[in-house]
Amino acid sequence: MEGVIDALTRALLTELGGFDWSVTEFVRVTDARLPPRVFQRICPELEGDSRTPGGTPVYLQLLGAQPDKLGENALVAANLGAPVIDMNFGCPAKTVNRHDGGAALLRTPERVYRAVQGVHEALKGTGVPVTAKLRLGFEDKTLALECARAAEDGGAQRLVVHARTRREGYRPPAHWEWVGRIREQASVPVVVNGDIWTLEDYWRAREASGCQDVMLGRAALADPWLAKRIRHWQLTGERLPDTRWQDRSALLTAYVSRIDPALPSRVVVSLLKQWLNIMRQHDGEAGEHFQRLRRITALEDFMTALQEEAPSSGSDASTPL
Repeated sequence: MEGVIDALTRALLTELGGFDWSVTEFVRVTDARLPPRVFQRICPELEGDSRTPGGTPVYLQLLGAQPDKLGENALVAANLGAPVIDMNFGCPAKTVNRHDGGAALLRTPERVYRAVQGVHEALKGTGVPVTAKLRLGFEDKTLALECARAAEDGGAQRLVVHARTRREGYRPPAHWEWVGRIREQASVPVVVNGDIWTLEDYWRAREASGCQDVMLGRAALADPWLAKRIRHWQLTGERLPDTRWQDRSALLTAYVSRIDPALPSRVVVSLLKQWLNIMRQHDGEAGEHFQRLRRITALEDFMTALQEEAPSSGSDASTPL
C-alpha cells in the first residue's frame, strides 16, 4: 500500500464508515533514530490525537530488522502520540526485501521474534501495544506457524496475516485456511487479509479462516464502500446496493478538492489514474471509464471527463439477505 494510502486517502475512506482502525504507510527504519518530523510527515494525524478527521484511530507502521533501532524509533512514535505500533513483515517488494525488510525476515522466525521483542521492550511503561502484519512465508509456507508464534512470543498483541507467501505476491488464490491454522494456535487475535474484494469474499474468508475480523488493503481502494457494506451486514443482516460509478466519481472529485494545491497537476492526474486503475480491476464499469480517461493528461480535462457518461443509478434501498 506504499504510495497510495496517505493521510488524505485515509480520511476519505474512513469517513465512509465501517473501519475500526487504519494503518499508515511504513516508516523505514535502518540504523538511525529518526527525527519526529519523519513520523509526522507519514502520519500527520499525530497532530490530532492520531485519528482521522472522522475519528478513526491511525496506527503507525514500522519496517526494519534491527531490534534496537526499531525500539528507539517506536518510542519516538509513541511519545508523539501513536496509539499502536504495527510492524511490517509482509511487504513483498524486491527493493525492500533486498535491503532486509518486510517479508525478508520471514525466512528466519528468530529474527521476527527479536524485532518484535525490541519494540515491545522499548514500549514498556508507555501503554502502547505492538501488532504485526505477516505473510504465510517467504518462498513457501513451511515456517508460517513458526513465524506467527515468534511474533506473538516477541510481544505482538494482534496478528494480521496476508494469506499468501512473498513468492505468491498478489496472485490468486489467497490461502485463508492457512490463516485459520495460525488462528488455532494463537492466543492473541488474528485478522485475515488478502483477496477480500466483495461481501461474498468476506463470508468465504471468515468461514475458511475462522477469523471474525478482516483487513482490507487494495480492496478498500477498489471499492471504498466495502467496509461499510461489511459492517452494515454485520449489524443488520441486510445487503447494501453495489457501489455506483457516480459514487466513485464523486469520491475522486472530493480527493482532488482536498489535495495539496501545491502538487503539480500532472502528479494529481497520475494519482487519480492510479486509484481508478485499482477500481477497474474488480469492476467492469470502472474499467470502461478508465479506458475513456487513461490518455487524458490535463487535470481540468480529466475532471470534466470524469463527470461525463455516467451510467444511470440503481436503487439505494437496502435488501435483506
